[in-house]
Amino acid sequence: MKKNLFIMLAVLFAVTIASCKKSADAPAELQSVTAVTDPAKKVYNYIIGLGFPAHTIVDQPGEYIVEGDIRFPKDMVVPNGASTEQYYTGSLVSAANVANLRLYVDASMTSMISEINSAIGQWNAVANCNVNWVVVTSGTYDVLITNYNLGNGVCGQGTFPSGGKAGNLIRINKNYIAGNSFAQRARTICHELGHNVSLRHTNWAAIGESSAIAVPGVGGTDASSLMNGGQCGSGATTLSTNDKNAIAALY
Repeated sequence: MKKNLFIMLAVLFAVTIASCKKSADAPAELQSVTAVTDPAKKVYNYIIGLGFPAHTIVDQPGEYIVEGDIRFPKDMVVPNGASTEQYYTGSLVSAANVANLRLYVDASMTSMISEINSAIGQWNAVANCNVNWVVVTSGTYDVLITNYNLGNGVCGQGTFPSGGKAGNLIRINKNYIAGNSFAQRARTICHELGHNVSLRHTNWAAIGESSAIAVPGVGGTDASSLMNGGQCGSGATTLSTNDKNAIAALY
């Protein structure tokens, strides 16, 4: 009788230990699921899927910065079904929003209002295209352009669109580009405006990106593209024919 009781107690003890171990493992399993569904992780995977090498992704509070001049908020809406081959992100500004892109000029950037107007004038002048930027100084806006110390080597940063809206922030390293020509200062702003409506760097392959989504009918390299990356202060100052064809094809 005592032997049977001992066996029963041993079995009960073993079951209890197994249950405790399972309960102890449960938080780890939950943590794994949480990591997969974390919005920031989704954004990171989206960036990798766009063809940006992991070593170019800088993790900062609330955002990832890629190649120095492209900003991805960690809470951005990641488009579904983005595939990977002028180039864009696979995520576009809606037709209603792109026709009235309200650019709010922060007080820190008012000294460059002429460069800003020159930059938006280039995009607005593209034929057969619905992109229309307007400068606003009060009220509701879609994109904020502000001065920001980005250190040496980075002229500005743009933000890719998500959820049918243009990227909501442009940072310009105003002091760093102050010594550039007017055309080059306007070029920096024009380049970042392009990112905010989805355009990628035209020379993505040459600067180490593994893939990009081609704008239908407007792929290939273009030495004259204003959207070439890595040309801070020395790139093309006017939109090339391919730049114009690309934005017109998208919008």
